[in-house]
Amino acid sequence: MATAVLVIDMLRGFLEEKCPLYCGDRARRIIPNIKSLLEKEMGSGSKIYFICDCHDPDDAEFRMFPPHCIAGSAEAEVIPELAAYPGEIIRKKSYSAFYGTDLEAQLKKLKPGKITVCGVCTDICVCHTVADARNRGYEVEVPVDGVASFDEKAHRYALEHIEKVLGARLVRATGGEVPASRFRPAPEVISGDTADIYFPRTIDILRKESLNATATMEVFGHRAGVLCGIEEVKGLLAEVLPLDKREVWALGEGDTIEAKEVALRITAPYQSYGLYETAIIGMLAHGSGWATAARECARAAGNIPVISFGARHVHPAVAGVMDYAAVVGGCAGCSSIAGARLAGIEPSGTMPHALIIIVGDTVKATMLFDKHAPPEVPRVALVDTFKDEVEESLRVAGALREKLQSVRLDTPSERGRVTAELVREVRAHLDLGGFPHVGIFVSGGIDPERIAYFRERGAPVDGYGVGSYISGARPIDFTADLHEVDGRAVAKRGRLPGITPNPRLIRIF
Repeated sequence: MATAVLVIDMLRGFLEEKCPLYCGDRARRIIPNIKSLLEKEMGSGSKIYFICDCHDPDDAEFRMFPPHCIAGSAEAEVIPELAAYPGEIIRKKSYSAFYGTDLEAQLKKLKPGKITVCGVCTDICVCHTVADARNRGYEVEVPVDGVASFDEKAHRYALEHIEKVLGARLVRATGGEVPASRFRPAPEVISGDTADIYFPRTIDILRKESLNATATMEVFGHRAGVLCGIEEVKGLLAEVLPLDKREVWALGEGDTIEAKEVALRITAPYQSYGLYETAIIGMLAHGSGWATAARECARAAGNIPVISFGARHVHPAVAGVMDYAAVVGGCAGCSSIAGARLAGIEPSGTMPHALIIIVGDTVKATMLFDKHAPPEVPRVALVDTFKDEVEESLRVAGALREKLQSVRLDTPSERGRVTAELVREVRAHLDLGGFPHVGIFVSGGIDPERIAYFRERGAPVDGYGVGSYISGARPIDFTADLHEVDGRAVAKRGRLPGITPNPRLIRIF
């Protein structure tokens, strides 16, 4: 069956910089993707429709938006890059390609098995057109790299709405499903809101002067540690660098790095990535600091697993990447759902003190947890809420028997915290009670020094929960420097001009 390709508003009024509704550089970047899509679809016999805004001078839409794409003006023309492709021109005066046009009649004659919708703006005309197509029963695909908007936040919301509510399928313009991405840069990052202000100003100056040299930027850390954040940086660069003119080299996630060792090298037109220097070095700085702290804990623990419990000590916006970094550094697990998702594992943790306090009894709370928690979740009982840790351990072990995997000791500092002596005592009583299979998990103020304390005293700990030592780790300061501009070696004073050799770097783009 035929495919209908609807190219929405790829007009000069939206894609040329001096026009009042110019959608920006991100919209310009979808042009080669749409060209690839059209060439592929033409080869398959698909029918192409150019859906074009064509407004009256007094159009009511101009109460919402500046006057644009007025009938007969240059703004209402298809951009030169796409104008040569054969396609039916359908002019519209509203958001949807179906409203007040003959598109519906043409599609009824064509009887397409699928409609592909691309163009601008994702959250306005693209979204409304997709909605009307789905309401008419058509299967719809939207290439995520073939749509854009002047509002990045609205663009992302619209894509989610198109997929999750309207039921269209998100694909790539070059073909295939959108691969699952662990890291998608936030709208505030893409828009430049998180950048140091001098970078947006620099890009603005260079754009106005038509200066867009191909520049090589190198990134290095100021102290040794564990590199983390490269995967997040790759997710950002994949969205902003031009496909036909980019070269990126990097060390791998979790690699040990030396002080001043180049961990990332980017060669591309500077305007494509200069805005994101702040974000790139920030991702690497915090991620590497967290991963380095986790590695220290994992090495101190030897073959005993360490779980990251630090999500409560950081802002929720970064809890996931913090826990992910902890796993990269060597933690066997993490407590946050977001962190576990990024790391590709299941989150770790069972019950808080709150459940026990509300229920009023440790054994009853543990039994309720066992009753309702999924069977694959380990049964680990928190045993320091109301009674002595030894007594509570024996009570829950007697109630759950073989189901109980571990008890967790989290004695607060007001009660002397968890000590090696307490661990040995709980172990001895569990063994005497016939529960040698029940492990002992320790949390509360755990760090490498504390782990060494338990090991030196022979405390039979089967797992550690580490919180603020990882979440509060000092970031590793990273610096980004330009070392080449259009192939010419350059550097600021104190740095050597030209590419810095590092045979460990691997090309990723």
